[in-house]
Amino acid sequence: MAHANLMNNYFNPNSKRDRAGRPGFSPHQKVTVALRMMAYGSSADSMDETNGMSESTCLNTLEEFCNTIIQVYKDEYLREPNQEDLNRLLRKAEDRGFPGMIGSLDCMHWD
Repeated sequence: MAHANLMNNYFNPNSKRDRAGRPGFSPHQKVTVALRMMAYGSSADSMDETNGMSESTCLNTLEEFCNTIIQVYKDEYLREPNQEDLNRLLRKAEDRGFPGMIGSLDCMHWD
């Protein structure tokens, strides 16, 4: 992964052990819980039944996942558009029959 150096230590497979010295949840388990919570609107307490992860751990995992995504992608994808971006978006919209439209996902804000 190109952004591996930016990855949060929370998702490192060897980052945490429980009091008995056993490894904590794997990065795969943590990402799965975060994605399920976002995709299906699952509550954190419902994850305990299917993933064996406590509510507080699920909430912490979701927060860490979101923060990691922001840190990895903010410079390229999570920024304000510059003039070049706006011009490109306007040209694309005009080519598709929506002159002057920027940012309308439902195409309802045009005359």
